[in-house]
Amino acid sequence: MNRTGRIALVLALVAVVGMAFRVSWNALRDIANAVGADQTAATLYPFVVDGLMALALVATLVLVGRDRTFALRVLGTYTAASLVLNYVHGLVPALHGRAVDWGRLADWDPANWALVLLATSLPVGSIYFGSDLVAKVLHHRPAPAPDPIPTAGMNAEESTETITKRSMAELGESTPAPALTLSRLAVPEPVAIDLGKSILPLKPMPAIPAPTPAPVEVPAVRTVAADSTPPRGVTGRVPDAARSPRPKRTADQLLTEARSATAGWPDAKVTGEGIRRAIHTSPANARKLRDALLAERAST
Repeated sequence: MNRTGRIALVLALVAVVGMAFRVSWNALRDIANAVGADQTAATLYPFVVDGLMALALVATLVLVGRDRTFALRVLGTYTAASLVLNYVHGLVPALHGRAVDWGRLADWDPANWALVLLATSLPVGSIYFGSDLVAKVLHHRPAPAPDPIPTAGMNAEESTETITKRSMAELGESTPAPALTLSRLAVPEPVAIDLGKSILPLKPMPAIPAPTPAPVEVPAVRTVAADSTPPRGVTGRVPDAARSPRPKRTADQLLTEARSATAGWPDAKVTGEGIRRAIHTSPANARKLRDALLAERAST
């Protein structure tokens, strides 16, 4: 569609919306008078309801994601509310001549209360939802459009310049360098030579004399006797003759030493590990001495 057709379509839409607003404005003004609004408030009341519908429609076209869903819900809610109030205005003829009682929109009390609540809550909701939609539209940042891919008909210099001017974040992943393929080199096959049938006689190679190395002068090194011989490390098992002899204690001697070592210990401290460390004996002997000492303490 050309530009003239689009302009004509927009103007027709504006005319239809304006006439529809005029029809709805009459009904909403009478509803506002019925719920207690004065002349000025009743005149502005249709702009509160139908005007927010127009604002929500514009926000729906601008916003995306969750914000667009919120704008659609506001648009649907206020459209349904305007439809209900226009329907009530058509059912109650007394509203046309303003002969209805103040605050009376229906004969059944629960329905009347619901209608009055709906009519009086729409201005408050318009303030809240309208402010929220305007804030969302003002803070909305459209996503940047991707750069067009250069076609085959473009000049090569223009394509190269376009790619060069793009930022590093917009460039795609770099193409990996092609892997080098090592080709197998052809090696000539060995040729067998029959020495017995050779025509030319083989001449011996002359002997090459080996080169005589030049004498190297080595400076005299002055030896100094060491002050002390370093100790020789142990390289094997120490023989029994080199070990210090230690007399083997009998069971009575061990019990006597354990009894003297643990004389001031409480019962809780008399353990096999403690006795082993105190008298330097094996774990098996320490457990036997522990049992014996605890038995003696229990008997006394």
